[in-house]
Amino acid sequence: MNVENVLLEVARASILNEFNNSFKIDKQELQKEFSILQEKRACFVTITLNGKLRGCVGSLVAHRNLLDDVIQNAYNSAFSDLRFARLSYEEFKQIKIEISVLTPAVKLEYKDTDDLKEKIKPFEHGIILECENKKATFLPQVWEQLPNFDDFFTQLSKKAGFSDSCLSLNPTIYTYTAIKIK
Repeated sequence: MNVENVLLEVARASILNEFNNSFKIDKQELQKEFSILQEKRACFVTITLNGKLRGCVGSLVAHRNLLDDVIQNAYNSAFSDLRFARLSYEEFKQIKIEISVLTPAVKLEYKDTDDLKEKIKPFEHGIILECENKKATFLPQVWEQLPNFDDFFTQLSKKAGFSDSCLSLNPTIYTYTAIKIK
């Protein structure tokens, strides 16, 4: 089994454990077999049901090893995403799980919106937006739903709590990429 399949199985088992307490995994053995699981890495776990978002929780900054980050974020995506009710067992049987392993975020220096448009790579960059003590992120795959730069940043600004795009306020922008596992 490859590391991608292991991570998906661990995510699924982390959620299943809530229903039947069967989550028993030999972390040490897995980390010995796949050294990347020991590395401090940040990830997001996205759950979809019938093609629609059902939960998405993650870490923007690496603060624990990848194995533990996947376990915790899978559980939180299923049971602690405030946008959704707790996942039911019936729903669990039909979900799809995607894991996005993030690279460290890098602050993007830019002069104005036109310069930002030149530097952002749609479909490749995930974006962290910080402005007026508000913060939000979109994973790179969000470009698939919002391929237009202005729409993308308007929705990201709204996620951060602004009524419209906050690009005129010169927010701090960080970019990252993600390895998608599904």
